[in-house]
Amino acid sequence: MDEKFDKSGETLPIIEEFYSIQGEGINAGSAAYFIRLAGCDVCCEWCDTKQSWNINNATICNVEEIAQRASKEKSHNVVVTGGEPLMHNLDKLCESLERQCLSVWLETSGTHPLSGNFDWICVSPKSHKEPLDEVLEQANELKIVIKSEEDFKMAEKYAQKVAAECILVLQPEWENHEKVSKLIIEYVKNHPVWKISIQTHKYLGVR
Repeated sequence: MDEKFDKSGETLPIIEEFYSIQGEGINAGSAAYFIRLAGCDVCCEWCDTKQSWNINNATICNVEEIAQRASKEKSHNVVVTGGEPLMHNLDKLCESLERQCLSVWLETSGTHPLSGNFDWICVSPKSHKEPLDEVLEQANELKIVIKSEEDFKMAEKYAQKVAAECILVLQPEWENHEKVSKLIIEYVKNHPVWKISIQTHKYLGVR
């Protein structure tokens, strides 16, 4: 972990906070307050939030103040994302959000140990950096971004490591969505345990 990070979790490096619509996965369409943390060691080539990788772009914020801001919105849903949020100690953030009676959702690649207490955990593994089994086992949702046909093998590999009740989701990588969406449709028809996620926020023109 970067020495600039507060290991206690009392403060966190924030790239942005905003109130919007969850665009992806099973909770798509729900209003939520987004907390985007800085720092990432996964660094996907197709990432659409590369500004979150560099902690120097962040503002250091106290978690109690973050929770206060989140509590002012009409929705009780909060999405903790990044970057890779599990690079940080999220215990204090989750405690602060819970005291505000908020429902806390995590979006992670699963490459760092789990901290914090979450109402929903979406794990989205990437092929170039293995997720931890201990995080996969806690996933409520396994979301695999499909860029090419090879990624279906990765999807099945990680599907074997999540709990039986975990929801399995395939999502087309945006830059290739017209091509791979057709592959995903056929795959889900043949493997109906999987569902399809699309990035609805990009169609709606919201972040």
